[in-house]
Amino acid sequence: MLARVANNLFWMGRYIERTEHVARYLNVNYFSSLDAPNELSQSRQFVLKSLLFMADDAVTSSKDLNEEEVLYNIGLNPDKDFSVINYVKLARENANSARDLISTELYEALNRFYHYVLNYDRNTFVKSGLYDFTVHVAESTAVLRGKIRGTLLHDEVYAIIMLGINLERATQIIRIINAKYNDALIAKGSYGDAIKKSYEWITLLKCTEAYDMMRRHYKKTPDSINTLEFLILNPSCPRSIMNCLNELSRHMEGLITEKRTRKDSVAFLVGKVKAEYEYKHIEEIEGNFQAFIEGIQDSLVQIGQKMEKEYFNY
Repeated sequence: MLARVANNLFWMGRYIERTEHVARYLNVNYFSSLDAPNELSQSRQFVLKSLLFMADDAVTSSKDLNEEEVLYNIGLNPDKDFSVINYVKLARENANSARDLISTELYEALNRFYHYVLNYDRNTFVKSGLYDFTVHVAESTAVLRGKIRGTLLHDEVYAIIMLGINLERATQIIRIINAKYNDALIAKGSYGDAIKKSYEWITLLKCTEAYDMMRRHYKKTPDSINTLEFLILNPSCPRSIMNCLNELSRHMEGLITEKRTRKDSVAFLVGKVKAEYEYKHIEEIEGNFQAFIEGIQDSLVQIGQKMEKEYFNY
């Protein structure tokens, strides 16, 4: 397989996963605020700033935000690099470049998704279509993952796509955790028990589609400790950082041709990061949360860069 084509497969997987998480965060964070238990969390400015904080690394605005403008920028603005429409376009472009290696069923599903997003009316979206649009996007990305698992041979093509999906999932989960932790800090004092019992933990779990799973696992109300533990360290949760690292390691095995893992290889780095978090406890993470966020983000960036240098350098 050409390195260029492998790179296209990898980034197709990443953009599909990124599209889903941005759309779900937009949906859940916006509509959950309507039922929030205090005025601050119901505030449109609070919600809009949270949306931009998660979607756009470069956001620095302290002025009042326009709701329709923010929603349009994140959803359908082709001039914004962080918009859903741009991620779908990039996923399709990468699929086009690797067309002969993916199934017809997968390509057709992605093509239908692309035309749905491309032709969605802007005015409908900002006025009344936010819920329908974001739900359709989340469902379409789930269909695409189903097509990947069900219509492709589980060979190196599948492994490369899944590496992109799981690396991006870990990255987006960390971004969502960071955004909601920031929201909980801002809303501190608006709740009965400050940050630990914040309503933002429930919103965080719903943003990651993990609320029901977490309630079944712990059988108690979400708080800062059990929510962060579930989304970071629980290997059984398909949305957790630990699960993503395990999946990265598993899919990388199909690409390794050497008997021994080199110390400068991406497989070694993934194993090292995975081993580090296998032996962490959540109190240690919560005690120095910003250091953890910076550390795991740096590790994921290094894994991505090393993966591109080792497998996709052309």
